[in-house]
Amino acid sequence: MAVVCDDSDVGDVTRDRGWRRRELLAGIRASLSAGLGLFPLGIAFGLLVYQSGLPLWVAPALSVFGYAGSLELLLVGLMTTATPLAAIALTTLLVNFRHVFYAFSFPIGAIRHPLAKVYSVYALTDETYAITATRPDTWTSWRLIALQASLQSYWVLGGLAGLLVGSLLPERIDGLEFALCALFITLTLDAARRWDQVPSLLLAGLSFAIAVVAVPGQALFASMLLFLLLLAIRFAVARQRGTVT
Repeated sequence: MAVVCDDSDVGDVTRDRGWRRRELLAGIRASLSAGLGLFPLGIAFGLLVYQSGLPLWVAPALSVFGYAGSLELLLVGLMTTATPLAAIALTTLLVNFRHVFYAFSFPIGAIRHPLAKVYSVYALTDETYAITATRPDTWTSWRLIALQASLQSYWVLGGLAGLLVGSLLPERIDGLEFALCALFITLTLDAARRWDQVPSLLLAGLSFAIAVVAVPGQALFASMLLFLLLLAIRFAVARQRGTVT
């Protein structure tokens, strides 16, 4: 029996493949600018893991199963000092809690496949959100997944490169743990571009100062909790005055 092939169906398949290829390439191109920052930061992360004395598999394991950028740098310090698991869990919750608010405008609705949607939620980072936030209605499933997979690849490869560099260096690099502090300083300065954000910075400094004096052994966690409380109070006061909706 002869099989009749409809030329129009072949054309549709070809066009569909071409569209997917274009979307994948568009996602990869969109990731390049952020990748220029992620890769060297990943190198610093890999170096930090190597110099901390942790097993080498910690770097790729955290980057694959706990992909969280700045949190991974923080976790290295917590793991090195044998921080209790409950404290690590609380830190993870507080540091990544901002992702809950990202979900309100993140174009997750563009993704239909359940597994792809799970990965997209898992791979939602500050860089991904910043790239998609400008035009959230233009993203397709293929472009979004390509963007997120590319960004994670930069981070994972940077961490592996950092392990390699650490093994080749003749001496230890002191002060490398400041990479996390430098990252948060940069993010803080970038977020505080208007005068109305200055009170939040002052509240953050006040929270940490109180925590250092009151509970010096758990200053980080106490300051985070106090800062969240003060932010909630500030929001309630501003809403009562009608300055926010």
